[in-house]
Amino acid sequence: MRIALEAAQAAAERGETPVGAVILDDASGEVIAVGANQPIGAHDPTAHAEIVAIRAAAQKLGNYRLTGLTLVVTLEPCAMCAGAISHARIGRLVFGAEDAKGGAVVNGPRFFEQPTCHSRPTVTSGVLAEESSAMLKAFFKARRS
Repeated sequence: MRIALEAAQAAAERGETPVGAVILDDASGEVIAVGANQPIGAHDPTAHAEIVAIRAAAQKLGNYRLTGLTLVVTLEPCAMCAGAISHARIGRLVFGAEDAKGGAVVNGPRFFEQPTCHSRPTVTSGVLAEESSAMLKAFFKARRS
């Protein structure tokens, strides 16, 4: 999660919403990919941290299925990202802060609980949630000032 928080901070410094993601191979401990929000800079509404990390991991591994890997992200994934996590067959999802407005894992549509969801990761929430939340709050407070 510390690596994801560093990626989130880098996103904030570029004026992007501070969300970071890391894909890990639990078996080897290797960091496969790191992503940070970049929809503004990339001119791509799908360039959420999770999507950026999933794309990078798939390219690195030469496989669109990321079975057995763990995605660590600073904020609860939205519906789009939850769908990508499911399609990539990510084995485990770890996230920091919950997102009552835009989250889709423990909030909103609860994507992985839907009968149409093809692959459900094991989910762990609340890891360094206070740090993740504080970074987001500070970012938006500064933008409103």
